[in-house]
Formats: sequence, structure tokens, C-alpha cells
Amino acid sequence: MIKNNEPMSLHTSWRVGGPADIFFMPEGLLQLSEYLKTLSVNTPIFWCGLGSNLLVRDSGIRGVVINTQRFLNKIEVLDNTTIRAEAGVSCATLARFSARQNLTGIEFLAGVPGTVGGALAMNAGCHGGETWPHVKAVEIMDRYGEIKTVAAENFVYDYRHVEIPADHWFIAAHFHLSAGNKETSLQMIRDLLDYRSSTQPTNEPSGGSTFRNPPGNYAAKLIEQAGLKGFQIGGAMVSPKHANFIVNLGDATAKDIETLIYKVQQIVEEKFTTRLVLEVKIIGE
Repeated sequence: MIKNNEPMSLHTSWRVGGPADIFFMPEGLLQLSEYLKTLSVNTPIFWCGLGSNLLVRDSGIRGVVINTQRFLNKIEVLDNTTIRAEAGVSCATLARFSARQNLTGIEFLAGVPGTVGGALAMNAGCHGGETWPHVKAVEIMDRYGEIKTVAAENFVYDYRHVEIPADHWFIAAHFHLSAGNKETSLQMIRDLLDYRSSTQPTNEPSGGSTFRNPPGNYAAKLIEQAGLKGFQIGGAMVSPKHANFIVNLGDATAKDIETLIYKVQQIVEEKFTTRLVLEVKIIGE
């Protein structure tokens, strides 16, 4: 399905964002591959899953947005310790699936509000866990629609960062896990989700964690110590519940959110000489 001038506010967890010139929801990999071959090499391409950790500016996106939710949603067991999950699978779904297979290691992904593709692209993590240490191999597609499988050791990753070849996107990942206990893992997931809902504004539109944690510190702690909990610009506010979340009060624009992001960075840097680094990605015009 192809839509023109599709509002990205319908496809981001912040519920803001102007129109994408072209919004493409493929029915399968073959259709996606054929479509990519029709695009000019100069056409910008953006991939979008659940739209978390993504701020699209108010004037929208020039180029093509490819949404993975409809077709890249398969999970399968490859062997006793390996699960293959496609890029459109939600992280929470993958965590529960692995637990039910009596495999352990990625329970923390239940607390990541995004998809496998997004988790791979930014080495997502929480509660001490990160995505890439559990990746055995990935399947990637280039802008010409060609797919290849690449071993994880060919990628360089760090905290919330992965080096990805230009114009390549993750299609799926093979996760290497350890033998575990289903009930133990499912209980870990329940506990994690209970803790998340009690400490984060999960019932309000946000982009997830706004900033990366600085070395040896926490972004939320610095923002709170700067007196910024509840600080508001337009319809955007630093969450009183968790200072590293910026929430849309209902009428925020992307400009409100972006202005608030930079104001928080400025005040924290002035007070603590620490420059907070964005965890969310800002795209568009």
C-alpha cells in the first residue's frame, strides 16, 4: 500500500510529525525489493517500525518512508538456542516468545518500546541489557533490494550506537540465547513491566528515553537535579514521573518537543558541564 502525504503523527509514539511524501507499507519482501529498484539513487529512504524514539518535524519528510509493521513480523526457532525475528516484530513480543521457548537472555527487551529493527539500529537496551551482545547474525537489505546475511562480528557497536553501512537496513536478526526456564523468564518480564509502568509515563505520548545516560551517571537524575521536572514549552513537558521522558500533553507540535529537548540540554550543561546526547532520532523538515 502506498499513500501520498501521509501524516507521520499517525505513525509515531509522540503523535506529532508532518506528512511523508510517500508512505509505503509493503506486503512482502519481494514487493519491497521490486519497489526499491524503481527509486532513484537520490531519493531519501527512511524506515519506520512503531515510531518510538523518533521525532518527525512539523514540515514532514521528503522522500519515502517504509513501514515494516505489516510484513516483517515473523518469529521462528532456528535451533535449540537461536531465534530468528524480523525487523517489524515488537521487542516485547520477541521477549515473550523467547521466554516461552525456555530461552533466556533478552527478557529486558520487554521494556523497549520499539521493534527489532529499531533495537538493532540503535543497540537498544534497558535494565543492564543491550541488544547486540545477543545477536549472532543479521539479514540486511540495500537500496537496490538485495538481501544478504552478515555475521554479528562484522558490526561495531557501542552504547546506543551501531555502525551500519550507508543505505542498508535490517530485515531480521538471529539471536543466540541460553537455556532457561519459561516461568522464571515470564515472571522477570512481568516484574520489569510492572516497574516500568510505575516509574515511566507509559500512558502518555512520548518518544521513550530522550537522552542517553552519560558515563557514570543518569540523564534523568541530572535533569531532575536541574529542577526541570514538569518544565513545559507549548504542549510538550518534561514528565513529572520520569525526567528523561518528554510527553505530549495533547496539543504539542514537533517544534515544541524539539525546542524543549534543546532547552533541557542547555540548562543541564550550564549547571553540570555535561552535554546530554540524544537517544531519540530527529528527522524531517
